[in-house]
Amino acid sequence: MWEAFRQGLHELGYVEGRNVVIDVRAAEGQYDRLSALAAKLVELKSDVIVVDGTTAAVTAKNATKTIPIVMAVAANPVESGLVSSLAHPGGNSTGNSFLSADLAGKRLSLLKEAVPKVRRVAILSNPGAPAHAVILRESSDRAQALGLSIQHLAASTVSGLDDAFAAARIQHSDAVFVLDDPMFGSNAARIVALATQSRLPAMYGFRQYVDAGGLISYGPNLSDLFKTAATYVDKILKGAEPAELPIEQPTNFELVVNLKTAKALGIGHYNSRVDPAPRQRSTQMSRDAQPCDEPLGVLAVR
Repeated sequence: MWEAFRQGLHELGYVEGRNVVIDVRAAEGQYDRLSALAAKLVELKSDVIVVDGTTAAVTAKNATKTIPIVMAVAANPVESGLVSSLAHPGGNSTGNSFLSADLAGKRLSLLKEAVPKVRRVAILSNPGAPAHAVILRESSDRAQALGLSIQHLAASTVSGLDDAFAAARIQHSDAVFVLDDPMFGSNAARIVALATQSRLPAMYGFRQYVDAGGLISYGPNLSDLFKTAATYVDKILKGAEPAELPIEQPTNFELVVNLKTAKALGIGHYNSRVDPAPRQRSTQMSRDAQPCDEPLGVLAVR
């Protein structure tokens, strides 16, 4: 996704090493590394700090009250204390947020549509992700309305993923819903392999999982969000105050289905032919829903 950010800057006339320097500090899904990384970016006297995720945004804001912070993706920025409001952020943070609670409900609905016989859904979350507690509560309410029972799986390490899917098999789960998380994203291929080995249909937030062989994903286009982050950086470098740059929320979402995986799982109603390329369609959701979490790391432009 950071490549999309770089591309966005390039399209705006920035050339690394000539009129912009990009210094990357990646947490690689390890939340305990964020504080040190943010402190280093402040020490570098960055002109702008760009973050991916609510946890990274909060960490950066705790590290500096003066350096502008652009959120490539963040959840619930108002509730998290990052901004005063979406229209008038105030402070030194602005950027993108996207839907969480309503989006989680939509994903569950699409999973049930994909696998009509599903009754027990295991939700894979990371206990270290602050937003997951809220999403789990909202998902439970939506699941009840859909006639689904929820089983909670937790993993905060790579080895924990194996244990989580083993628990899903023991509990006779019918499907898995993987919440958005940096550690999960970094291990997308591993998660997809575990779901495949367990013969569990799985819903994901982003198409990287479907490209790796996962069944279905529903969410915003991350490349678009990171390109939008580049436009925020451009405005700030040209003198705009982050306090007065409204938070943007996506309205276009991608539903992506891997037809080959669907056929392997015996799900034939999407398409009867085998197609190694995922099938995609775009949909829209209201701006009134709440944003979702996808924390990854910290990147700085100085």
